[in-house]
Amino acid sequence: MSDNQPQQYPGYQPQDPYGPPYGHQQAPQQAPQPYDHAAHQQYDPSVQQPYGYGPADPYGTPPPAGTAPLPTQHHQAGVASQEPGARQHPQPVTRSDAPPAPASTAHLAPNQRARAEGRSPIIAPGMQPAVLTAVLAVLLALTAPLARPALFVPVAVLQAVTAAGWFRLNGMWPARQGIALAFLAGLTTDVALLATDRADAPLVGIGTLGVWCLLVLVLQLRNRSSADERMYALTAGLASSALAVLAAGHLAAAPHAVTVGAAAVAVATLARALPLPSVASVAVALLAGAGAGIGAGQLTGYGASGALLGLAAGGCALIGLRVASYDYPSRFVHMTAGVALPLALAAPAVYVLGRTLG
Repeated sequence: MSDNQPQQYPGYQPQDPYGPPYGHQQAPQQAPQPYDHAAHQQYDPSVQQPYGYGPADPYGTPPPAGTAPLPTQHHQAGVASQEPGARQHPQPVTRSDAPPAPASTAHLAPNQRARAEGRSPIIAPGMQPAVLTAVLAVLLALTAPLARPALFVPVAVLQAVTAAGWFRLNGMWPARQGIALAFLAGLTTDVALLATDRADAPLVGIGTLGVWCLLVLVLQLRNRSSADERMYALTAGLASSALAVLAAGHLAAAPHAVTVGAAAVAVATLARALPLPSVASVAVALLAGAGAGIGAGQLTGYGASGALLGLAAGGCALIGLRVASYDYPSRFVHMTAGVALPLALAAPAVYVLGRTLG
């Protein structure tokens, strides 16, 4: 051994801080050296290396979670193209030619099922409300020839159902104050009509509506809701009060006209509830109302002119049924507005044509 050469020990390998000279090939290592944690922890992942590569780890040990730098986009594309087994993110595959799966409509509401099937979502009240309308119309027809206080009872029931149904038809519930105020407008009109002559009915109705418009405005001034809700409540209160006052027209009309009109409304409403096509159902209902008017006119002295009164009353009843038809069917709406609106809207026609034809 020369004196200029360092002493060799087993397992010792000299390290050159400047690396091997040019052209010199370093001998492969015989055994892996232990992992130097201190040297690895000195690596700062926040410092990005050129081309997205970090310092090479000769031992292949993965760095701790959260410390390894992410490769750049170019490096990812290169690795993905060079390694056929590399893991790639799955891309969503859309198949435009796949037929849509049929959705079941059994659990949907009637209006939603109608929209899904391409039909009209407007649901008519149906036969049960029509039967109740016919019953109330028969009560009006039977009590009309009697004293006016006897007719007051079915008219008051009609006004109460009208007030409650109109608020619920407009989606406002609970609205106890508005319903009570509208019903009170109808009762006030009834009392005023009983105390005055039948010829003064227009003045009584206009005066009651004028006073109730002020009352509805005062009621809404106390409302602390939003501006939109107050406007909805105001319009619903005014409309409900007006309908309750109009329903009192049966008290002001001639008794025989009330009988003919009520009979026409009852028959037309039942005919409209029959399972017929829309156009045919309307035509059948109008013809049935006119026929009921002729039949009731023969009993009351109106004769053939009762057909005109029956046709007009039947047409008003169909308008009331259409208004009560709703795209979000509610049993309460159908059992209130669907029952009362045909008779309430027919009251002005009964009053005007009764005075004209009588």
